[in-house]
Amino acid sequence: MFDLAPIGVSITRGPDHRLVYVNEAQRAIFGPRPLGKPLLQAFNDLAEAGYILVLDQVMTTGKPEFLPQVPVTVNYPNAGRQERYFNLSFTPVFLDDGEPAVLNLIADVTETIDAAQRKRALQRYTSIVRSGSLVEWSASPIDGSLQWISGWEEITGQPHEESRGHGWLNMVAPEDRAALLASWLRAIDEVPDSVEYIFRVRTRDGTYRHFRAHAVPVRENGVVVEWTGTCADVEQQWREQRRHALFNRASGAISNTALIEDMLKALPEVIVPEVADVCTVHLLSPTSSPETSANPFIVERLATKAREGITVPPPRFQSRFTIRSTYLELIRQKRSIHRVFPVGKPPLDPLSPNSSRWLRQVKANSVVMLPITVEGELVASLVAVVCGEREPLTQDDADLLADLIDHLQPTIDTFASFQRTQRVARALQHSLLSDPPTIPGLPIVGRYQTSPTSAEVGGDWYDAFIVDDTIMLVIGDVAGHDLTAATAMSQMRNMLRAFAADHPHNPHEVLRRLDGAVQRSGEYKGTATCILARVTPDSDGIWQVDYSVAGHLPPLLVLPNGETRFLEKAHDLLLGVDPTMPRHRALEVLPSGATLLLYTDGLVEHPHESLDIGLERLAHHCAAMARIPLNTFCDRLLTELPIAGNDDITLIALRLESPTLATASLARHG
Repeated sequence: MFDLAPIGVSITRGPDHRLVYVNEAQRAIFGPRPLGKPLLQAFNDLAEAGYILVLDQVMTTGKPEFLPQVPVTVNYPNAGRQERYFNLSFTPVFLDDGEPAVLNLIADVTETIDAAQRKRALQRYTSIVRSGSLVEWSASPIDGSLQWISGWEEITGQPHEESRGHGWLNMVAPEDRAALLASWLRAIDEVPDSVEYIFRVRTRDGTYRHFRAHAVPVRENGVVVEWTGTCADVEQQWREQRRHALFNRASGAISNTALIEDMLKALPEVIVPEVADVCTVHLLSPTSSPETSANPFIVERLATKAREGITVPPPRFQSRFTIRSTYLELIRQKRSIHRVFPVGKPPLDPLSPNSSRWLRQVKANSVVMLPITVEGELVASLVAVVCGEREPLTQDDADLLADLIDHLQPTIDTFASFQRTQRVARALQHSLLSDPPTIPGLPIVGRYQTSPTSAEVGGDWYDAFIVDDTIMLVIGDVAGHDLTAATAMSQMRNMLRAFAADHPHNPHEVLRRLDGAVQRSGEYKGTATCILARVTPDSDGIWQVDYSVAGHLPPLLVLPNGETRFLEKAHDLLLGVDPTMPRHRALEVLPSGATLLLYTDGLVEHPHESLDIGLERLAHHCAAMARIPLNTFCDRLLTELPIAGNDDITLIALRLESPTLATASLARHG
């Protein structure tokens, strides 16, 4: 649509007003201009025209601007440098990616206005530009010293004669001066087509505001004769950008955490040094109640971040507050505190004695304290501090930090709810992992290891029990990583035990009955795998494994000479898929000294790796440990095998150390 428009159309994006679109009509007026460059570079011949900085006003206020009959001097294609008059329109818009932009329309009206109109247009333009807190200036091309400035005294209160040379730097925030001067002198030396810098300026009322300076060299016959530029108040725009960047950093920092404590520990890393010099998160001591606490009230420092050069107490350091302190009022009323004070002279009331001493040592000048709640319950506080000559924390800073906590609150509450569910599921899961029975001559060892990187709860389980003269060995895995999966695992484990008591000699029949029960219940829609192995001596005293597999990884038999073999017979569908399908069983002799290992996929599976490689690695590792004690055998599987870390690991192993002793022990048990 814009390509066909009869007037000039361009679009600039971002705070540096990068040129991203120009239509044919504008190219006909000004000639081709490079896209992707800041406007002052793309239109370097227009740099002296202050109307370009009206773009800052549009970006800052979000309000459109219309400048009628504006004079513009520019190098025109095939016509040389000319002054023309245009109607200019600037409209704030947002691009598809959410970045702010400005739609610029330009119409040539030179032929329609007379001399009187041109004079009024110039006056009107000057008034519009200067109404936007703009400063115009020129400087020496040799040392960058200020030669002339307009609008600076009105903003800063610094007299004109004091701002000349480099005197204007006295109104720049002290911590910004060195970097600003270095950047300016570098520009004088290197002479780029344009230079831009954002810094803080002390205004008449003593507060600091952010200004953006644009500067360009003025050339005559190819020689730089002076620098000219403008400064525009971009405080609101800067605050919005800082807010957006802070929120994004915070969201990114907590996205990789799994625990509420880890989320709270991430906050100081986000806040320092952008907002404060020091940031600390305190946890309320579980033994302290803000409502009924005896004197003193105790909090524990969970995490602290400080800029370089500031010493802070270590984490987990305790602070004590009197029951009448302002800090405790913060805890009770869940409100914030903002204090500004002379450097190194903090008020005693809101602080503990230790905190007051430390604030004096680091020459603090301001502090903000904020409550942090989890599902409505106050669990922590955040303290931000600024030190030395840095501008103290303002109410805007306090509001920004409070907004940051509010921004993260839904995520914190969601994590808390998830962790509560996780704790219930883990407790349920661990309660079902009972100790295997003790049978002399036939040790049985079970192991369960949660994922070191995943915050989810798995549905893995193992079981071992005796029915009559038969040892039942079970391992299973319910799909899912939540309380539903853990509950389903609990139900399946209990049903399997009941069915095994009815059919102790037919493991395949037990799994078939479990199939039907899972389908009939209709409460769990996921999938599950299982192995049921019956270990017992036959009538001739020969020990054997009678097993049935429902979609699970095959059992591993490790012989005492190091030979290994996966038991891959009797392998059928997952549980609950089709109860009408028959299930099978298989028999395997269990020699003296042999180990039978059942395990879940967390022990062998790796992303981007064939399962066969993981199984081969498991077999090779077990072969080397065929004769070591079974407890050590299981422990080393968990510590020595490379694991992906994104799934729980469950295993149960049985070793026939003494067939005679085991047979006698089992007979006595029966």
